[in-house]
Amino acid sequence: MNIKFIKQIPTSAKIIEQIPLPEDIKKHKQQRDTDIKNIFEGKDDRFIIIVGPCSADNEDSVCEYIGRLAKVQDRVSKQLLIIPRIYTNKPRTTGEGYKGMVHQPDPSEKTDLYEGIKAIRRLHIKALCEFGMAAADEMLYPENYTYLADVLAYNAIGARSVENQQHRLTASGVATPVGMKNPTSGDFSVMLNAIKAAQIEHNYIYNGWEVQTAGNDYAHAILRGAIDINGRNIPNYHYEDLIHFAREYDKRNMKNPAIIVDTNHANSGKLFYEQPRIAKEVMYSRNYDDTLKRMIKGLMIESYLVEGSQNIGDNIYGKSITDACLGWDETERLLYSIAESI
Repeated sequence: MNIKFIKQIPTSAKIIEQIPLPEDIKKHKQQRDTDIKNIFEGKDDRFIIIVGPCSADNEDSVCEYIGRLAKVQDRVSKQLLIIPRIYTNKPRTTGEGYKGMVHQPDPSEKTDLYEGIKAIRRLHIKALCEFGMAAADEMLYPENYTYLADVLAYNAIGARSVENQQHRLTASGVATPVGMKNPTSGDFSVMLNAIKAAQIEHNYIYNGWEVQTAGNDYAHAILRGAIDINGRNIPNYHYEDLIHFAREYDKRNMKNPAIIVDTNHANSGKLFYEQPRIAKEVMYSRNYDDTLKRMIKGLMIESYLVEGSQNIGDNIYGKSITDACLGWDETERLLYSIAESI
């Protein structure tokens, strides 16, 4: 075996014991979970916005950003339910580069997964305690989910993970909504199969246990665009794409069919400044067609305090060190625009 064992990581039970979620905040979290599920069930007409940095790289700047989001949420509470992105795991296509706060709580320092796990739990709890905002994260490593299971409002399964059996089985045991992204190929059937798998019961091995899942009624689709064999971006947010997919989705007779549209990634060609235009087009399409009105439940937007991106070591506060993001001013205008169009 060509593996060096560095240190044993404590179980999630021990980490949660060290960094517990306060009892009074648990009730607020439960109510927020109910509110989000009501939207997916069609009992609440509010629109979901999952918005924030490409990756959470600094507690102070992420919390400042969430504090600003919380003020906007108060003003648009009748139209929108905002879920901040606190993405602490960053997939890397080649395996090189910054892999997120769980690996490096300080991007300028060496990998320390034990400190990283504690850092990401503290960050999610801080968002809940100080701003009342349970957040979204990407389930890049299914075996790590239990460290954050009690604090997350939303999980996303990435385009490169959606075909993985362990991700699908773990999603079926998650109690909150899980969004399945279409694969980079754009094949809708892969995503729909993943949603189906997440909505049914399974027995499998998880963290050294034989477990049984209950199935996740809130597993749903995230459209993020695709990439063809020549590396060109193929968006799937246009009206024709949305209506075609919605009809195919409806044929599957799955529980709580729902679509979240990712305004960045292959939909924007990673041109972050295109996100407001894409968001407005999706909202127009949604208001034009009753099927899309019923099924498009939200948008996913990449945004931070300062627009664009930077290299690690540039040390520009609140600017992404991974994918380029919208800046705050443009984000705030977009959120109010979306609220007005509901």
